[in-house]
Amino acid sequence: MQTPPTVLILPGWQNSGPDHWQSRWEALHGYVRVQQHDWMQPLRGDWMAQLEEAVLAAPGSVVLAAHSLGCMLTAAWASHSRNTHRVIGALLVAPGDPEREELRAALKSWSPVPRQALPFNSILLGSHNDPYCSFERARQFAGAWGSEFVDYGHSGHINAESGLGDWSEGVQLLNPLMMKKENT
Repeated sequence: MQTPPTVLILPGWQNSGPDHWQSRWEALHGYVRVQQHDWMQPLRGDWMAQLEEAVLAAPGSVVLAAHSLGCMLTAAWASHSRNTHRVIGALLVAPGDPEREELRAALKSWSPVPRQALPFNSILLGSHNDPYCSFERARQFAGAWGSEFVDYGHSGHINAESGLGDWSEGVQLLNPLMMKKENT
């Protein structure tokens, strides 16, 4: 019998609080949060190393559930890692854009944003009124990364403030990614 994939939770800058869907999924489903050394002053290389360690520690295949800067982490890690074959899918929710003028100073090490296609299946959700990434920019990231794009309406940053609760709709989007597909 094959081991089910490990779902790694990739929070964004400043981590995800207790009411965030990522924290709720961790508690409800036993998904594994990738811990970072510094949530407040994120360094891309350090975050990539932590993700690499988590992927290597997983007993089998991996699915990523990323939010905000966690989406940028996914793209950066995938552009450098030799272990991307361990990942079978990624749910990329509300990417935070580190190249936005108001975020550049705080997220210096996160530019430029990698634009290579991800070597695994992915779905990216963008919101029309996300304060950290324009809808068009989210669509551009999805195109560059080869992700299926989902218009998630006017849902803000698709976080705790969006009132998602346990976000069963997100789980429904994640589930198909947990099935290994050939020719990704």
